[in-house]
Amino acid sequence: MTAPMLSPALSTLRSLVDAGINAVAPGGAVLRHLRLDGSILRAAGHAWDLAERKRVLVLGAGKGAAPMAAALENLLGDRITDGLVIVKYDHGLPLARIRLAEAAHPVPDRAGMDAAAHIVRLAENATRDDLLICLFTGGASALTPALCPEVSLNDLQSFTGLLLECGATIHEINTVRKHLSAFSGGRLVQAAAPAPVLGLIVSDVVGDNLDVIASGPTVPDTSTFADCAAIMDKFALWPRLPASIRDRLRQGLDGRIAETPKPGDPVFAAVATLLVATISQALEAAAREAQTRGCAARILRADMTGEARDQAADFVSQARQAARTLRPGDPPLCLLAGGETTVTLRGKGLGGRNQEMALAATLLLDNDPRISMVFAGTDGTDGPTDAAGGFADGAAAGRARAIGLDLAARLADNDSYHALDALGALLRTGPTRTNVMDMAIALVEPA
Repeated sequence: MTAPMLSPALSTLRSLVDAGINAVAPGGAVLRHLRLDGSILRAAGHAWDLAERKRVLVLGAGKGAAPMAAALENLLGDRITDGLVIVKYDHGLPLARIRLAEAAHPVPDRAGMDAAAHIVRLAENATRDDLLICLFTGGASALTPALCPEVSLNDLQSFTGLLLECGATIHEINTVRKHLSAFSGGRLVQAAAPAPVLGLIVSDVVGDNLDVIASGPTVPDTSTFADCAAIMDKFALWPRLPASIRDRLRQGLDGRIAETPKPGDPVFAAVATLLVATISQALEAAAREAQTRGCAARILRADMTGEARDQAADFVSQARQAARTLRPGDPPLCLLAGGETTVTLRGKGLGGRNQEMALAATLLLDNDPRISMVFAGTDGTDGPTDAAGGFADGAAAGRARAIGLDLAARLADNDSYHALDALGALLRTGPTRTNVMDMAIALVEPA
């Protein structure tokens, strides 16, 4: 691995990324939204008297579920009776009263399936005298494959790979997951009813739709089997589906399998779900940090989607337009955007959506000394790599030519990781234990 030798501009960008990630740390987000007054737990206008609760159970999953659980233990202590949270491998923390399981992401494994089944059993055994506190962050859908009986883990793994490979969005992937699960799409609340439920959610989806985040275990599901069929049609996946999944979707379309619980279903009568951290909060924190460093800051959008290299080109174009408005003596301008792009695999290389954006931007910024960029996954993991994303500036393409590195060929092969590593342009943060999608940040210098 090549250690990055960052220019002052890229060092500033790294600091802005850190500020954004720190602002959406899940543990702090939990404590900002909860208050304990004696035995009364309060959250956004709701209140539960824990002295009247027979048990307090904590259930959850996601890359940031461990710090959320730790924060809850610090707040509630021995009022917590039992619980289980599932995290990605190497994303755990020591917990005192809540059990922790580790599992695979983004392709589910047996450990996730067994742990998710245990969470469902805990929910099924809850009563109206208990309180379930549910903690969900990005990654929860893959970590909780509580499958309907007719679908095997092998079939789900194969199917997940198909969806990731074809460039399906997280909304599309989660729509289908919900209809294969005994956990997602409001099924967890359905299992727990009539027990009261408090859901605390960290958003990792564009638009912050609660029924999409973590595949919506605690909220009504607005998607249908017909939506799943439309996704299969869009990507021409019907002939490639495992037989068990194809049969389940067909049965759902024919009405032989019940839909997920919808808005108005009485199982949600005792449920409160709160959004505690979002990409907008991360961008706002990064913008504030930029201002403290003497920059003007402008948040362009928090709903960036589409093909990674196309969005990189659009971001570069907006940075160049902004550069033309700056005059000598103006402060540097920081442009920020957030969201989640996709990569349609065309080659056999290694990388992730943020690294692909960084490589595409590097090609476009060749010999442009005024603009520097960083593209970062807030979870610290970008694709199946040890990097969170990558940097781009006007000098990198020249360095590539000097060492005989063909950046265009690497982009065509989706090999952004090795290209950026050779340039010392990978962003490595390590696991952040949060996930609010991705940040794209540009620093535009005056002439």
